[in-house]
Amino acid sequence: MSDDRFLKLSESSQPSAKASSRLKSRIFSALTRRQAESGPLLGLTETRRAGRRLCVFEQLVRIAPVGETLDSVNYCRFCHARALAERIEGAPIWWPGCPYVTFQGRK
Repeated sequence: MSDDRFLKLSESSQPSAKASSRLKSRIFSALTRRQAESGPLLGLTETRRAGRRLCVFEQLVRIAPVGETLDSVNYCRFCHARALAERIEGAPIWWPGCPYVTFQGRK
């Protein structure tokens, strides 16, 4: 299918329902896993410079003297917020900068 046909299709379709926060969380986790397979992720300092907010745990790692190897690790893989968000709609997580909190409809 050509790009023009995709564009027309996307313009004509009306979404009937929003994706659940659980689905958004699972998709985000899968995308970050796939991205990490192709090489190291962008470092936390560079990520922050690019305008993305860091969660409290990423912020701690960014200011700690851990070296560049740990700076580009996907900390969401180890965080309980990810596990909660993938399994519970309206998960009880609130810290700023966490993408899983954003998926729950909080900022």
